[in-house]
Amino acid sequence: MIRRPVLFLLPVLFLSIATAALDACSALDPYATVARIAHPGQPTGQRVGICYNTLRTTLPQVQAEAQRECAADTTAQQFETDWYLDMCPLLLPARATFVCVPSGKK
Repeated sequence: MIRRPVLFLLPVLFLSIATAALDACSALDPYATVARIAHPGQPTGQRVGICYNTLRTTLPQVQAEAQRECAADTTAQQFETDWYLDMCPLLLPARATFVCVPSGKK
């Protein structure tokens, strides 16, 4: 027979193992996706979308990921963030949209 305190700890143990497994794999790392469409009056240029988890990923990490997607002679400037979940999964619900602008122009 299993004692009640042990039964109480089983869900906690399972949740801890599941969380560690998600952290161990790169399931929560930011990655490039489709950017939002530019509307009239918005900045032009190459647009980059980055899916990320707002609780686990810092804004400099998101910026670095966007910069990797931009051309070498451009700088990724964040334009907007949305949480529509149409291009990003539930674990990475935020999508930051960046515009790649020439490095001398800000």
